[in-house]
Amino acid sequence: MRANRSIRSRAAHQRGISFIGLVFVAVVLGCLGVVVAQVIPTLIEYQAIDKAANKAKEGTTVPEVRAIFDRAQAIDDFKSVSGKDLDIKKVGDKVVVSYAYEREIPLFGPAYLVLKYKGETR
Repeated sequence: MRANRSIRSRAAHQRGISFIGLVFVAVVLGCLGVVVAQVIPTLIEYQAIDKAANKAKEGTTVPEVRAIFDRAQAIDDFKSVSGKDLDIKKVGDKVVVSYAYEREIPLFGPAYLVLKYKGETR
C-alpha cells in the first residue's frame, strides 16, 4: 500500500510538456518560421528602395531624379517600385522623394499577409 501512495504522489508532482504539447509547439514555431522567412526578403527590398530614393534625391529635376532611381534599381535588382512610381516634390530648396507599395505573401488557401511599405526622403 505504501509503495502505491509514493508512486501516486510522485506522479502528481511531475511537471513538463507532453509529447502532443511538444508537437503542437513545434508546428506553431515552424509556421512562424516560414512566415518570417518570407517577410525578411521584403524588408531587405524595402531597405534597397529607401537607399535608392535617398540617392535619387540628389537630382535637381524630376527626370533626373527618376533616372538616378532607375539606375539604382538596376543595380540593387528590386521590382516593387520604379522611377515612374515615385512622388517627387520640392520643399524649400530640397528635393523630397516619396514612395508607397504593397507586398502580398500567400499563407494558405485564400489567406494572405499584406505588407504596406511607404517612405520619404528627409
